[in-house]
Amino acid sequence: MEKFGKSQSVKRVEDVRFITGEGRYVADIVPENALRAYFVRSPIAHGRLVSVNLDDVREMDGVRMAMSAADLEAAGVRLDMKAILVKNKDGKRATKTLRPLMATDRVRHVGEAIAVIVADTFEQARDAGEMADFDIEELPPHIDLRVGGSAIYEEVPDNIAYDWAMGDADAVEQAIAQAAHVIHTSVPDNRIIVNSMEPRGAYAEPDGNRIHLCVNGQGVWSARDDVARHLKLAKEDVRVTTPDVGGGFGMKAMVYCEPIIAAFAARTLGQAVAWIPDRSESMLSDNAGRDLVTESTLAFDENYKITAYKTRTLSNLGAYNSQNGQVIQSELFSKVAPGTYDFSAIHLEAKGIYTNTTPVDAYRGAGRPEAIFVLERSMDAAARELGIDPWELRRRNFIKPSQFPYTSATGMPYDVGDFDKLLTEAEKQTEGYDQRRRASEAKGCLRGMGLAYYIESILGEPSETAKVEFLWDGSVNIYVGTQSNGQGHETVYAQFLSDQTGIPAEDITVMQGDSDRIATGGGTGGSRSVTVQNTATLATGETMITPFSASLLEKEGGEVTFDDERFRIENSNLSPSMQDVARMAREDGREDLLSHSATITLENRSFPNGCHVAEVEVDPDTGQLRVDRYVVVDDFGNLINPMLAEGQVHGGVAQGLGQAVMEQTVFDKDGQLLSGSFMDYAMPRASDMPWVKFTSVPVPSKYNPMGMKGCGEAGTVGALAAVTNAVIDAIGTEIAMPLTPYRVWRALQEKGVEAR
Repeated sequence: MEKFGKSQSVKRVEDVRFITGEGRYVADIVPENALRAYFVRSPIAHGRLVSVNLDDVREMDGVRMAMSAADLEAAGVRLDMKAILVKNKDGKRATKTLRPLMATDRVRHVGEAIAVIVADTFEQARDAGEMADFDIEELPPHIDLRVGGSAIYEEVPDNIAYDWAMGDADAVEQAIAQAAHVIHTSVPDNRIIVNSMEPRGAYAEPDGNRIHLCVNGQGVWSARDDVARHLKLAKEDVRVTTPDVGGGFGMKAMVYCEPIIAAFAARTLGQAVAWIPDRSESMLSDNAGRDLVTESTLAFDENYKITAYKTRTLSNLGAYNSQNGQVIQSELFSKVAPGTYDFSAIHLEAKGIYTNTTPVDAYRGAGRPEAIFVLERSMDAAARELGIDPWELRRRNFIKPSQFPYTSATGMPYDVGDFDKLLTEAEKQTEGYDQRRRASEAKGCLRGMGLAYYIESILGEPSETAKVEFLWDGSVNIYVGTQSNGQGHETVYAQFLSDQTGIPAEDITVMQGDSDRIATGGGTGGSRSVTVQNTATLATGETMITPFSASLLEKEGGEVTFDDERFRIENSNLSPSMQDVARMAREDGREDLLSHSATITLENRSFPNGCHVAEVEVDPDTGQLRVDRYVVVDDFGNLINPMLAEGQVHGGVAQGLGQAVMEQTVFDKDGQLLSGSFMDYAMPRASDMPWVKFTSVPVPSKYNPMGMKGCGEAGTVGALAAVTNAVIDAIGTEIAMPLTPYRVWRALQEKGVEAR
């Protein structure tokens, strides 16, 4: 029997099916008889929707349904989509504005759904959509990230969706007034389009009196609840499943209008209905990420110790409050705003601004990359202005190991940390930099090194359940409440259960993504999956030992112990495995021993942290930059599968590097998306990526029994500032992302650097 030990780099078992084309994504499993949905979308950014006439559409060949928002409402569908609202400075909730499933009185961004057409084929639905007759009275759009402009909502003055703050403003201002040094930095954080490998998609089908929705999301329970809410059904009348998912990154964590409307159409027509978009439709309708500008102020004493920190953020929400949009650059930003530094005076302010663009919501890290980017850019700016080494500035301000447990300036309970230890390891791995810089200079290039030290706060639902089921053939199912989007859950969950129980990993099947088979779950997001889910698995494994031991005691009569692999029976040569005990229980009719579950709640979350160091080379003639070396030293606590953790870091760095160097969402003055295809929106390629050297320096968490910390978003959290700081170090002047060749070249020209 093979047994995986802790921290073994086991290859991903799911990869065989993925690389041989055996993965099953939503588009692969649409029922053969499914009708196809097509959404008519607004061609303008802002206007009054005077009328929508679909009479001619309904007469076209193959059309089974054509509906506007008014038609949906008349059919009993609830139109208002849910969103979390933060509290303003005055303690009142932000103004609630309507985000309808489809446009009602106004259109507020290009790509907003106006009508849905369901036909026998997609081509028929699309052609019918061309016949949709709608009248929009254009209004001036508000595109820029600024207060004021054309009113998007009559009830929202100056387009300010929320005006949030936390901290002690008086203490911060007093500390700034008394500081020996005060550093101001302006930090833009550009909008990105998420562009998961698999675009969003869904199909729905009637199931007797119930409805089944299949959607490629990050958890099935929120989708189930949303469908039930909008269609006014009992939750038990809705089943949601999720097959293989080709990337989520936060963008697929929430439910959009299209799956809900597909479920309504399938229920109404009594036939399966599918919506499978192309890339351009996704780029027009998916929630975007980032898009904010922050003004920061750092105050230091004469020894360069931080005495106060404040930020003022303008955050673009797009046209609507998406599910988590208001929370990201306010409450989630605040969780790691102080970073790894020891100071107490902090004040954060954030205004969310409505614009006539696609809504903005979670993207890998959701508020934490944005906060660390501001802080670590500010620390580098301070080091330059103060004339101190940026590594030394960070060391002087780190929270010391002896100070843990430590409550951060924003109230986060950090359990453990040894930040200087990780920084020292990273420093060792940058040896030879001066020689590499001279070699770059010898060929006429500029070289720079950028440092970022990040900390991450694990988010999401703190509770999770695991269920282990023994089958008649000796195999075992484990039911989990998370949802893999490509991270390797099938491998790591089986590996962990095997490690705790001795059940061979190849006998274990991970069951996920079915609201009928799994009663509840927190889904995937906020780097929660492995830590929370495996804590539940550990608890489930422990609940299995006692009843199994009791059954053996009753059967064999001797004292029974379990050694994480087999049961040992006093005065007996028998050493049955858990599968053996389950088989005996089945033979004895003990069905109660064949299924075990446990639910856990983590009172506190872990705080992964680490150091990113990027080295870039810049050609001053063209502004072209190359990220030449990249070092990551991470504290993820104890690792179950180091190879999978490293893979998560590589992917996160790629996404952070992409945003820093090339990704840019561009709207014109009329709100038209100019970067709405891969011809116009740059995505990082393999040739743009350096090899990422990953080193694990674990400081085990005290907030879960395995000492684990999440790793899913950490790569992106650290990458933005590391790459940007490296480029600024190389060219010697401030510059904003994305660091395109033109921007770099222009910055050099403005600085007066002559081309060769």
